[in-house]
Amino acid sequence: MRIISGTSRGRRLATPTGHALRPTSDRVKESIFNILGEEVEGKVVLDLFAGIGNLGIEALSRGAKKTFFVERAREALRMIQRNLLQCGFSGQAEIIPKEVNRAIGILEASGESFDLILMDPPYEKGWIQRTLVKLNNHNIYHEGSVLVIEHGRREPLPQKTGRWAVIKQRTIGDTIISILQAVADSQEDK
Repeated sequence: MRIISGTSRGRRLATPTGHALRPTSDRVKESIFNILGEEVEGKVVLDLFAGIGNLGIEALSRGAKKTFFVERAREALRMIQRNLLQCGFSGQAEIIPKEVNRAIGILEASGESFDLILMDPPYEKGWIQRTLVKLNNHNIYHEGSVLVIEHGRREPLPQKTGRWAVIKQRTIGDTIISILQAVADSQEDK
């Protein structure tokens, strides 16, 4: 695992031993950020199911203003801290050591709003639908916010879920990258 582009380009990230975590591959990560292009620069980012912080740290390297990392696994939390320190981004990051659906409520209560939400949940465990429902019921994004979901082929997404509409998808092997955008409340029922 390495940072692909930006100010920390080429830096290696600490990765876990064993199979408890499944970090996004460099190939998939590069595709995600090629699709996003300059959409990352100056943005406030939320990295859900952050793992080792791979996606959120890539966003910081590419000019994101700040990234919030949500992860509950202890080993992963240690790796996020280590990787942020190693890349020099500790001052632009906040780590929330909670389960994702609890963290979303906490973020809403603290008034946070995100331009870009990155989501790489465990495949085929039902996390995508549960998290989309939670996002639809908690105001932590705005019209035009972008949601990137990395998921398996056997867990397809509907074209529209609440305020989120799929605007682009790319398949890489067994992985699908879905890019969704938040629409205005008045467009929600269309």
